[in-house]
Amino acid sequence: MSDPTAQFTALIGRMTQAICSGDADAAARCFSEDGVYHDGFYGAFKGRAAIAEMVRKHFYADATDFAWELSDAVSDGRIGYASYLFSYTATMPGAEGRRIAFRGMSKVRLADGLMTHYEEIFERASVLAKLGFADERILKSVHKWARA
Repeated sequence: MSDPTAQFTALIGRMTQAICSGDADAAARCFSEDGVYHDGFYGAFKGRAAIAEMVRKHFYADATDFAWELSDAVSDGRIGYASYLFSYTATMPGAEGRRIAFRGMSKVRLADGLMTHYEEIFERASVLAKLGFADERILKSVHKWARA
């Protein structure tokens, strides 16, 4: 019997490195056919095609130079958790060139060696502040997330 934590660490490592290298299709292949990637900013994307499109149309539209360092991964084969340090250089209007870094945690449901549901927990408002968003825009986002 293989080690579920080692399998999970390898799987989430493949996904994060694929995203950082811009290989949206490789990232999507880490998910089941109907898997869900629930991004802390962009929301939920279901299915490999939608996940790949999210990487291309959202991640790489708003940023470049991604780095995603994982630590403290653990899994029982059905669910996995990992802490991370994520960073990128913003390309969004008004935030161009800002290097943003933040810590968070990934929670992943697993089946048959693939991710069925990925979600993340991090302090979103502080990231928006680092991007230089106006207080009103940050508060509007916080209220939107609270309603969801």
